[in-house]
Amino acid sequence: MLIDLSPLSLAALAAIFVGSGLVIVLAGSRLAKTADRIADQTGLGEALSGAVFLGASTSLPGIVLSGVSAGFGHADLAISNAIGGIAAQTAFLAIADIAYRRANLEHAAASLTNLTQGSLLVVLLAIPLIAMAAGPYDVVGVSPFSIALIAVYVFGVRVSSAVQQEPLWEPSETPETREDVPDAAEQQHGHVKRTWLELALSALFAGSAGVVLAEAAVEIAAKTGLTETAVGTFMTAITTSLPELVTSIAAVRQGALTLAVGGIIGGNAFDVLFLAVADLAYRDGSIYAAMSADHVLTVALTIAMTGTLLLGLLTRQTYGLWGIGFESVTILALYAGAFVFLI
Repeated sequence: MLIDLSPLSLAALAAIFVGSGLVIVLAGSRLAKTADRIADQTGLGEALSGAVFLGASTSLPGIVLSGVSAGFGHADLAISNAIGGIAAQTAFLAIADIAYRRANLEHAAASLTNLTQGSLLVVLLAIPLIAMAAGPYDVVGVSPFSIALIAVYVFGVRVSSAVQQEPLWEPSETPETREDVPDAAEQQHGHVKRTWLELALSALFAGSAGVVLAEAAVEIAAKTGLTETAVGTFMTAITTSLPELVTSIAAVRQGALTLAVGGIIGGNAFDVLFLAVADLAYRDGSIYAAMSADHVLTVALTIAMTGTLLLGLLTRQTYGLWGIGFESVTILALYAGAFVFLI
């Protein structure tokens, strides 16, 4: 690894882990406001801005961690962090739903772009399973399925952009619907360059913390006897995904509901590319050949969680159990089941 943390005690490693997570949270907390301003200043809209700018920026700690881990041969940690982060962020959306007390978040934030991004996510999640079943094919150590992941993602973003500009379907408006209306003041007086610089600096700090987090995670797994699958799926995945939780709740409180949902779904679609980055960094062949049964279980559960979320966006239940929709209750139950099984 880049930094040798092996001489440190478990307590010191835990302190470094928590400190890195704090840096990620502080840097990530600024991203919701800047992404919302970019949406207003560029006219891209909250859903697409959340999917691309907010989703990609808050994902930097995780993509750095997966890439660094794979580069040093820790394929299990790299894969678990990538897939576990998607599951964690979907669960975070259910927590954001709980934070929005006015109505079911998926009802209020209905958006064709979010539905498109969710459908793209399901397709992207299926590709690693196909790659694993197809066998350890690679060209110069890189699987052709990693190229397919990137190509499908780029195509999906283009489709989302087209849907945003010329929608052929739109949700029925209800008293609880919150439309994506750009801030006129931001459009006229917003400092675009300064907003982009703020976004870049926040993302840089978060990404740098991801490197340190990877170093600490490997040593924590070694000293505690926990598998890298468990450490990656829950410890590093949740920690590197904390910006999504912070930004989603912040966006909900700002009233940017479409941004909150779009940031999670778009971030999840982007996070599948962690596997492509990890495959590029992994020098022992195709990283998909290193996938285990636990990884397959996590991918399958994540697909189930995403499908449940899509059902919630389509049915648009106004109120449900404890003020949240059936989709949030089901998503939290699925995530809790994965935790019990893997730990």
